[in-house]
Amino acid sequence: MRNPVFSSIQWLYTHFCWEVSISLLVLTILSCILQRLTNKGPMLWPVMGILPSVFLHINNIYDWTTRSLIKAGGTFHFRGMWMEGFYGIMTAVPSNIEYMLKTKFKNFPKGKHYKERFYDLLGNGIFNADDQLWKEQRRIAISEMHSSRFVEYSVQTMQDLVHQRLLKLLEKLVESRDSFDLQEVLLRFTFDNICTAALGIDPGCLALDLPEIPFAKAFEEATEFTLLRFLVPSFVWKVMRLLEVGYEKRLKKAIKIVNDFSEKIVTDRKNELVKFGSLNDHSDLLSRLIEDSDQVEELRKMVYLQAALSESLRLYPPAPFDFKEFIGDDVFPDGTMIRKGSQIVYCIYSMARMESIWGKDCLEFKPERWLKDGQFVSENQFKNVAFNAGPRLCLGKKFAYMQMKMIAASILLRYEVKVVEGHKVDPKLTTTLYMKHGLLVTIKPRLVGVA
Repeated sequence: MRNPVFSSIQWLYTHFCWEVSISLLVLTILSCILQRLTNKGPMLWPVMGILPSVFLHINNIYDWTTRSLIKAGGTFHFRGMWMEGFYGIMTAVPSNIEYMLKTKFKNFPKGKHYKERFYDLLGNGIFNADDQLWKEQRRIAISEMHSSRFVEYSVQTMQDLVHQRLLKLLEKLVESRDSFDLQEVLLRFTFDNICTAALGIDPGCLALDLPEIPFAKAFEEATEFTLLRFLVPSFVWKVMRLLEVGYEKRLKKAIKIVNDFSEKIVTDRKNELVKFGSLNDHSDLLSRLIEDSDQVEELRKMVYLQAALSESLRLYPPAPFDFKEFIGDDVFPDGTMIRKGSQIVYCIYSMARMESIWGKDCLEFKPERWLKDGQFVSENQFKNVAFNAGPRLCLGKKFAYMQMKMIAASILLRYEVKVVEGHKVDPKLTTTLYMKHGLLVTIKPRLVGVA
């Protein structure tokens, strides 16, 4: 025979659980309804905040963000998990971006949230620094990158890589008649170019056999895994890092490869003269630079090519998102309230797809929007933030344009390039905008006898 006291307790417990469950369900539904009525952006779920919405659309995060911003009028509030105390604003409004990157620049540093996640990879380097530390590093970088010797050496490095590596590789690929990943080839070129011009070492990524370079692969993996720290609650990724499990284990391994490579460069370079400082001792190199100056001038004259590249950067910016943290209470120019400690995410990818910014033809690839009376005309830097803007404007902007123009002109003058039919082109979720499946192309000679 069952104990009546026990039966009563069991009955009360069962009904209590049901009532609590129903109450929580009702509160959740009411919370969701209230949130939809008061928030213009994506659903902010009880306890979990925006995370469920993000993970639901993780495979098309850029387009989902764009749709959400358009629906919200260009700006919306968000928050993370309840226990994280993480909240902020996502925006794609040029006036808001100018307010952050120029008008109130000092009030919008990278901030603790961003620096904490990137510290293992970037340390206190210029991309992860604020205030005086950032100013000092930028001052040094400006003095180096704006020197005539650096510019001359960089141009020569690019020309050598194009003629001695890139074009020779393309000749081999033409002979094979196979399709290949053009994105990988261009990434290898860029990596060789940066290492040779800035560090004085040649990693050989663009060798004819396309060797696997541990550092290049490790750096790409490190940036991908670091981005996951922005999507995973901090207490989770910190425990994973401590225990060395999951992607944090792979991140640690990738960062070690990057650091070992960097330390070797520093050690080797301590025993040599800096290449940029010893150019005057190589009269043969200087004479070649002078001879090639006309070629550089020709690149500057390629206004339609520059317009086409600018349009590509508008639609597919290298950094689709960027982050800031606000250190006070304020109001954005569009009227959005900003709380102290807010994480501000500005969406460069989304800006290109907003009619309010670029007009009804915003989704079209239209180089002509950058031309006026046959001359290239730059757009407002806060409307097109491909190279950042304000005091943090990218120091390598001219260098990047020169590289892009030299490569594009060298390839298109010699070859017809066609994307393989049916090849799927989707963006990859990482800190810089890649194509998830690469860019499979075939090429065939366009002209004969081009030097």
